[in-house]
Amino acid sequence: MSRSIELLKKRYLKNIKENPDLFIGIELEFPIVNLEGKATDGEVVKDLFRYLPSVWGFTIEKVDDFGNPIQLLDPVSQDTILFEVAYTTIEFAFGKAECIQEVEERFNFYMATIQNKLGEANHAIVGCGIHPNWDKNENCPVAYPRYQMLMDYLNLSRNVTKSDLHHFPEYGAFICGSQVQLDVSRSNYLRVINAFTQIEAAKAYLFANSEFSGADWDTKISRDIFWEESMHGIYPENVGVNARLFKDENDFFDYLNHSAIFTAERDGQTYYFYPIQARDYLATPEIQAFSLNGDEVLIYPQDKDFQTHRSYQYQDLTTRGTVEFRSVCTQPLDRTFASVAFHLGLLVHLDKLESYLEAAPFFKVFGRNYKFLRRQFSKKQLTDEEEAAVLEFSKDLLTLAEDGLEKRNKQEMVYLEPLKKELGL
Repeated sequence: MSRSIELLKKRYLKNIKENPDLFIGIELEFPIVNLEGKATDGEVVKDLFRYLPSVWGFTIEKVDDFGNPIQLLDPVSQDTILFEVAYTTIEFAFGKAECIQEVEERFNFYMATIQNKLGEANHAIVGCGIHPNWDKNENCPVAYPRYQMLMDYLNLSRNVTKSDLHHFPEYGAFICGSQVQLDVSRSNYLRVINAFTQIEAAKAYLFANSEFSGADWDTKISRDIFWEESMHGIYPENVGVNARLFKDENDFFDYLNHSAIFTAERDGQTYYFYPIQARDYLATPEIQAFSLNGDEVLIYPQDKDFQTHRSYQYQDLTTRGTVEFRSVCTQPLDRTFASVAFHLGLLVHLDKLESYLEAAPFFKVFGRNYKFLRRQFSKKQLTDEEEAAVLEFSKDLLTLAEDGLEKRNKQEMVYLEPLKKELGL
């Protein structure tokens, strides 16, 4: 086994339990908008983060370079509220929960206080996958090394000639997603990744919510293009839908070995560089890297650089013994937890999901190029044939998800109601 695969296995397999309890981890990102249609006022938002600890007893976990709170933690629930890349996006990262209701209850409590406070300055959180005023905002990163590095790294696309990368490297400041993490075991994590890779076309149909006004893209999910046609997508294995289903663990780690490393820390400083595939990283004699103030330095690859490795696949094995599902746009506020319920119900019914997918009529018509299907079924206008087929496919999956939730017996089926209504179930 190559050293790079050994390091990747160590990073991603060490926390997987053999028979884990099924917990739910939910991360929700939202744009904060100025209701007058102008740019979001950074001072209003920073003021919010100074105000919240005083009313809730949250502790300040991180501050920016100017001492402004940027990450707040509730010591009891382990919920974290933070800025995601820019001061115009707020993220709720909830502590692990046993059922969706627990999270919804806390979310509603937080939202009441936050919307009230933002409302005083004519601002609000909205349920959109793209910041509605993205073109008016400053779109600069939170003054904190990790976010500055990310934006500087994405900016390298401006120097990549002969490429079809898009011209919005600042997109990290205005795209918003809804992620769910579910516990998996050593024996089922690959089955989970493979099964959910196959349903991306239905998820595109059910959860698209990021049309982009700044380019002529025929898609309702511009987030896909932002990710895949940016520095993150230079190696296709690094982002998006997996290009294939995995035969076994070795096949999966071979794929991960093609994902990218683009950052490293030395003596407390963060550096970034043009992406290098994990498999080639340790054999690279020296790397021309950039510091956050733009200086060029030479660094030398080390094993420890794998400890900050992150890929951005839509079915992502995390270092926490979970699979994170990353392909859903932030949803309208009245259906915030619909995608959580959808994933959870299907995971509970993994056996049934797998046997359904094996023979699903949808694939007989449209084939099994999963990356392509995701793009095809997120188009603004579908043909009648496409519409009919993806509707049936989505209905079948929704029914399976509902059965799975019923089996859990925690009364979570209610979260699927908006989707059922939309599909006429």
